[in-house]
Amino acid sequence: MSTKNFLIVGGSYGIGQAIVTNLAKQGHHVYVIARTRGDLPDLHNITHIENDAMSEDLDLSALPEVVDGFVYSIGSINLKPFRTLKTEDFLKDFNINVLGAVKILKSIQKQLKKSEQASVVLFSTVAVQQGMPFHASVAAAKGAVEGLTRSLAAEWAPKIRVNCIAPSLTDTPLAARLLATPEKKEAAGNRHPLKRVGTAEELGNIAAFLLSENSSWITGQVIGVDGGLSALKI
Repeated sequence: MSTKNFLIVGGSYGIGQAIVTNLAKQGHHVYVIARTRGDLPDLHNITHIENDAMSEDLDLSALPEVVDGFVYSIGSINLKPFRTLKTEDFLKDFNINVLGAVKILKSIQKQLKKSEQASVVLFSTVAVQQGMPFHASVAAAKGAVEGLTRSLAAEWAPKIRVNCIAPSLTDTPLAARLLATPEKKEAAGNRHPLKRVGTAEELGNIAAFLLSENSSWITGQVIGVDGGLSALKI
């Protein structure tokens, strides 16, 4: 297996950190954009770019000439009744989930094109396909991510593959408030056919697969990793 260069945005905690750890342990060079090191392992092949991905002066000069894969793992969980949502809520979720990814993809497009075959992984949510109350703002933003995925996959084929992962509730720091007690975690798990919530490592494994040559004939897909929630009724 050849060594590759990967850029992960939001890789210091949760799903992003699991992706970084997975790739680094395979021997790849992993560049991480995050405000802090967080839970990043202390490995020589991990480069932490200490910055906010949403910053106007984001410095990407530390990146190599060739980037073989990119993951945008920043997200938001903004659950409110529609009547209480303000226009600013929709704008904030859109900026975080969509425009943040667009900004960095535009900045590294040339480096992705220099790879023999690059892979991009974005993140949506099960709530786009499975209508859920109180998800209007985040589902609207993530629906745009799914549209962006398919559009870029078509435009960048065959040189760059673009796929999207749509998880359900996953046990990460971002979801800590929703899983704060054993009772809340059990109740959340029971809403899924597999009767549990997902783990960061499980999502990290899927992302690492989509970045690898083992998924070389997969592009333009939105892949549900959701304990069966989007497809099954039991």
